[in-house]
Amino acid sequence: MTAPELVTSEDINAYVDGELPDERRAEVVAWIAANSDAASTVAAYRAQRQALKDALEPILREPVPARLLAATQRQRRPFQNWARQAAAAVLLLAIGSGAGWYAANQRRPVAPTAEERGFGERAAVAHFVYAPEVRHPVEVTADDQAHLVAWLSKRLGTKLKAPVLVPAGFELVGGRLLPDAHSPAAQFMYQDAQGRRITLYVRVDDAHISETAFRWIKEGQVEVCFWMDGTVGYALAGELERKDIYRLAKLVYQQING
Repeated sequence: MTAPELVTSEDINAYVDGELPDERRAEVVAWIAANSDAASTVAAYRAQRQALKDALEPILREPVPARLLAATQRQRRPFQNWARQAAAAVLLLAIGSGAGWYAANQRRPVAPTAEERGFGERAAVAHFVYAPEVRHPVEVTADDQAHLVAWLSKRLGTKLKAPVLVPAGFELVGGRLLPDAHSPAAQFMYQDAQGRRITLYVRVDDAHISETAFRWIKEGQVEVCFWMDGTVGYALAGELERKDIYRLAKLVYQQING
């Protein structure tokens, strides 16, 4: 009996997309079942695939613009068929390559370990405690942003930034100093026009998260996306859909590294 072939990322993507031959599929399924990290990766890829489908599928239902129909009156049906086929091709291409694109360019999500999860949970608790506050949501308001950033930078022992999230509809409310497990942490709070709040929890500690991939947890209705950047850990929390937290996390990451 020959040893099973090594399962590659291409195998996993093909498995999620339903494109593996039956004989190879059995080997991959057995390998995934025996590897908890692989099972978490497959679940993340499937979630990404569904998110892409939800975002792009409406294209298939869009009517062909009237100006284009008017220009092709004699070939209306062929044109409609072509337009729908082209849209379907774009959709299938996006879905089929979504997991690979995400992994290569958007920091593939990784299932957190118990220690890593603790960081995300502390960020969630801090969000639970302070986001609902009406009169005292922060210690230092955005009106004194320069002092806020300088103060928190000094306490954490590293140069911090308060990312600008106005392009995504969120303005800085302010921030505060918090205790983390073994060191101080900072929390920046943002709010949008509907009064929804998100918080960015920051701590300095390179002992628990060794990779720079995004990790996710959900506590109640609060989604938390967290990652390491050098020795600084970031956790973005909010009662938003995961895709919205992810969009904001990318914006934070880009500005921190800009």
